[in-house]
Amino acid sequence: MTNTSSLPFDGAITRYFETEAPQPVRDAIRDGNKAILTPPYPYDERMKAQDYESELYALQIELAKLQNWVQHTGARVVVVFEGRDAAGKGGCIKRFRENLNPRVAQIVALAKPTASEAAQWYFQRYVSEFPAGGHMALFDRSWYNRAVVERVFDFCSTAERELFFQQVPGLERALVDDGVYLIKLWLNVDRAEQLRRFLERERDPLKQWKLSQIDVDGLRLWDAYTVAIRETLERTHHKHGPWTVVKSDDKRRARIAVIRKVLSEIPYDGRDDTIAAAPDPAICGGPEIWDG
Repeated sequence: MTNTSSLPFDGAITRYFETEAPQPVRDAIRDGNKAILTPPYPYDERMKAQDYESELYALQIELAKLQNWVQHTGARVVVVFEGRDAAGKGGCIKRFRENLNPRVAQIVALAKPTASEAAQWYFQRYVSEFPAGGHMALFDRSWYNRAVVERVFDFCSTAERELFFQQVPGLERALVDDGVYLIKLWLNVDRAEQLRRFLERERDPLKQWKLSQIDVDGLRLWDAYTVAIRETLERTHHKHGPWTVVKSDDKRRARIAVIRKVLSEIPYDGRDDTIAAAPDPAICGGPEIWDG
C-alpha cells in the first residue's frame, strides 16, 4: 500500500482508491490518461488543445461584449454553477471570468453558515448576494446546497428540505419576473473521472487546498448523491429556472459549453451568433441527459 502520511487527510483518498473503490472505477483510473472518457460520455478523446484555445479566445471576446452590455444597460445576470465535487465548477468559472472586471462579474462562494445565518430564512444570505443593475453574480455552489449536500450529510431535516422545494420555484420566478437573467448549470462527472481528479489534487501541492473533509466522506456516498441530484433536477426544473446539464468529463468541452450556454441565452448588443452559438447537444441539454 502507498505511503500516504504526507498527503492531505493522511491519504484518505488514496486509501479509498486502493481498498474501497469499485473495481471498474479502479480499472478505469489505472488504464486512463489525463481524463477518463467512457460511455455514456459521447467522445473517446479530449478536445484538442489548439481547438480549445481558439474557441475559448473567441468566446471570451463575446464575454467582454456581454460585460459591456450589462454595464451600459443595467442588466442583471445570475449564473448558478452546481455539480458533484470535482465536476469542474471552479475551472469553468475561472475561464468565464478571467478577462472580465471582477467588480462587474462577481464570484459568490459562501462558506458554511454562521449561527446567525443558520437562524435566518434559508435563502436570506443568498438573496443578499444577488446582483444590482450592471452586474453579474457567478454562484460557485448556491442555495441548492440544501437539496443535495445537506440532504446527503443530514445537515437539514426532511421538513426543511421539503420547504426548500416548495419555495425555490417562487424565488426563481420572482428573480426572472423582475428582469434578472437566471441560468442554472449542473456539471455532471463520471465516478471514475471524479476520483481521478481527487487523486490528482491529493498529490498536487497547488491543488491540495481544494480538498475538504466533505470530499473525503463523500467518496463513499456516491449513490446517496445520485438520489439527491435526481430528485433536485426533477423538482426544480421549471419554466423560470430550467436546468442545463453539462457532461464535464472533458473539462475543455465543458468550459466551452458553459460559456456558449450563457452567451446564447442573453441578447447582448453585438452578439456574434456564429460564435455565441448554442452548446454541443451531445454534452449539453436538459435533465434528460443526466445519467447519474
